[in-house]
Amino acid sequence: MSMDPKTKTALQGVGVVIFMGAMAWASVPLYDWFCRVTGFGGTTNVAESGSVEILDETIKVRFDASKERGMPWEFRPMQLEVEVRFGEDGLVFYEAYNPTDEPVAGTASFNVAPYGAGLYFSKIQCFCFEEQLLMPGERVEMPVTFFVDPALLDDPDANGTNHITLSYTFHQIELTEEMQAMVDAAAPAQTQTN
Repeated sequence: MSMDPKTKTALQGVGVVIFMGAMAWASVPLYDWFCRVTGFGGTTNVAESGSVEILDETIKVRFDASKERGMPWEFRPMQLEVEVRFGEDGLVFYEAYNPTDEPVAGTASFNVAPYGAGLYFSKIQCFCFEEQLLMPGERVEMPVTFFVDPALLDDPDANGTNHITLSYTFHQIELTEEMQAMVDAAAPAQTQTN
């Protein structure tokens, strides 16, 4: 059974639109997966535990903090730089402070520079894995536990790397239902203390 040319063209057009829509829908998870596998764009790895190999050679890791425009928090690294051995667990802290009289929620995005080092930078524990809620006037210290994989020294493209910079940017988000319940639960306690 043969289709007339107009019907065939219309079906091909619908097929192209469906294919393009599917590709647009899949692009974000595929790009995220690609970045995590390759370290492209400074994406780091996530590890369950530390490295099994620790070398005597060291690398400096620098820390940077920024906020999305309009994010009212104060946010900074508590250490600007540490020197760790390859494979050794490092622990640093960032500090966030909500100077407003309203609860503010945020989430952090991150990257590593140089970009090629992202493949070898593994986070074991990080505040960026969860959304954060700070009550009015609340100040918190947030840990990051990480290691730099010794395999970086075997990568000819990254071998000359003598320092890595880990950068976080906090973005304000809407309070989730769970966060709102926490705010509501804290409200009577604050009323009683005032």
